[in-house]
Amino acid sequence: FPARTVVIATGAAYRKPRCEKLPRFEGAGVYYAATPMEAQLCQGEEVIVVGGGNGAGQAAVFLAESAKHIHILVRSASLADKMSRYLIRRIEETPKIVFRPYTEVLALLGDNHLESVMWRNNQTGMTEEHKIRHMFLMTGADPNTGWLDDCIALDSKGFIKTGLDLSPENLSVAHWPLARQPYLLEASLPGVFAVGDVRGGSIKRVASAVGEGSIAISFVHKVLQE
Repeated sequence: FPARTVVIATGAAYRKPRCEKLPRFEGAGVYYAATPMEAQLCQGEEVIVVGGGNGAGQAAVFLAESAKHIHILVRSASLADKMSRYLIRRIEETPKIVFRPYTEVLALLGDNHLESVMWRNNQTGMTEEHKIRHMFLMTGADPNTGWLDDCIALDSKGFIKTGLDLSPENLSVAHWPLARQPYLLEASLPGVFAVGDVRGGSIKRVASAVGEGSIAISFVHKVLQE
């Protein structure tokens, strides 16, 4: 299909534990973002945060303001590999937060809402079940960009680089042909835009993705007038 502009909005696939009932509890005890809305739901309750990156650390520290107790579960030995030292220190200084290394989620139990979580320590082999109704998955995402086959510049994690994130080297490799610099959401190929979770540096929220979509369309009109 010949086209002068393309908007890529193929999103990202979020990494999830292999639990049979996980889809049933998404939005009913399993969450992928820690906002004030989720914090209200967890008021005075125990919470699980799965993940060892900065997103998981920020979620744990934020939820500690309202939750009763927080378990951070990671399969590795420590948080130091992926989390900033500042967040690690905040976690260590917060009595409500317990770090559980070598641990992975085995099963989610409940009917219409998550009621309990079973996890295993892979170092000791010990399996435990806890009556916990809220679990936050902060394990990152893989962008749906494999189909692009290196035709535009991607960051180190495979997300599409746009606008000011495109370095002179990126534009040189891509043979950027225009005198102007790429627009805000424009990729390394003129007229190609990326919005939402597939774009490097995006906020990973529905509202921001919708906003990026509307902004991209305004730039599409600019490109069509060039």
